[in-house]
Amino acid sequence: MMTTESMTRVSAEPAGPARAAAFEDALDVLRERRDEFSAQRFVPRDFVALLKRAGMYRASTPAAFGGEPMAPSDFMKLVERLSAVDPATGWVASFGSSLVYFAALPVASQQQIYADGPDVAYAGGLFPMQEAQRVAGGYLCTGTWQFASGCRGADIIGIGLVGGPETNGKPLTALVNPDDVEIVDNWGVAGMKATGSHAVRADRLFVPEEMTFVRGGEPQIDEPLNRYPALSYAAQVLAVVTLGAARGALDHVIEVGAAKASITGGAAKGNRPAYKTGLAQAEAELRAARAFFYQTTDDVWAKAFDGEAITTEDQAILRLSATHAAHAGRSVVLRAFDLAGTGAIYENHPLQRYVQDALVPAQHAMLQTHTYEAVGALLLGLDAGIPSFP
Repeated sequence: MMTTESMTRVSAEPAGPARAAAFEDALDVLRERRDEFSAQRFVPRDFVALLKRAGMYRASTPAAFGGEPMAPSDFMKLVERLSAVDPATGWVASFGSSLVYFAALPVASQQQIYADGPDVAYAGGLFPMQEAQRVAGGYLCTGTWQFASGCRGADIIGIGLVGGPETNGKPLTALVNPDDVEIVDNWGVAGMKATGSHAVRADRLFVPEEMTFVRGGEPQIDEPLNRYPALSYAAQVLAVVTLGAARGALDHVIEVGAAKASITGGAAKGNRPAYKTGLAQAEAELRAARAFFYQTTDDVWAKAFDGEAITTEDQAILRLSATHAAHAGRSVVLRAFDLAGTGAIYENHPLQRYVQDALVPAQHAMLQTHTYEAVGALLLGLDAGIPSFP
């Protein structure tokens, strides 16, 4: 049963210089430890604690419960900076946005979750959705759920349940204590190793009904961030990881290109026309995708903040900007790889981190190329062809 006793009780530094310094400290530590995180295939709790001190795990907690909700662009720029150092850690940190889903819980359940503080790390292993046995007061949950990114550092884990008549068939998320599930060590991947997106397993685990909700369901707390489209935000926080990876990759090729001589003793790479042209093209591609991404975010956030209606087209363009960011960012990283030449093929080359990790977000179901077709259909006044899109 989900309680709050096992949470890692770390609080954010006061807003302002102390919190900004905590974030910079986390970046410094990440530079030192990113290889460690990749080798062990998860981000440990002590680093999650640093991110809590930097305010990233209260950034989507309602103000009503002590949170300090951040504008989506502000939060995602932090994720982007982390991702420029280590995209996999940025991916884990991105789930600091996920507490927006909890707004669909009964208010009393939210009060219980935040009773000891607003800094809560959540991991969701939602798929495949599992049938649960309906019992008095809740559900008995049995099954294995994949892709629980950040589960080894989480305070709460969400598992996915098949919905019934009471949810109009919409799937449920059930919140559980990490101590009550088994983490199945099956994250053997080439990219995003440090996300620790292992499976979680439960056997007849009781979850009270009041600790279940429809993801993206009607918020029970009316605050601006809870008016922002939750599922669009879920796609965006993953896409921005690729923008960060692209920035990290380009920073590397800029540094190498500015060197006085190449490793072979020949002309510096930066003196080669193809290098200069390729770098400039990649920089333009990244900046264009980034501008579209954040402009769209800020336009819709302004509506949410002012309580204006957010249209289907608004949500579709958010999804489009996210998918475009994921694919453009991946393209930029591969451009950087091309510029780096033969040396980039080695496992220990600095670009390998970005290449391996940047390939992953665009593979996510919310960021695959079918989004382009769905948005195009909506722009033409046609059916998107994807249930519940956008």
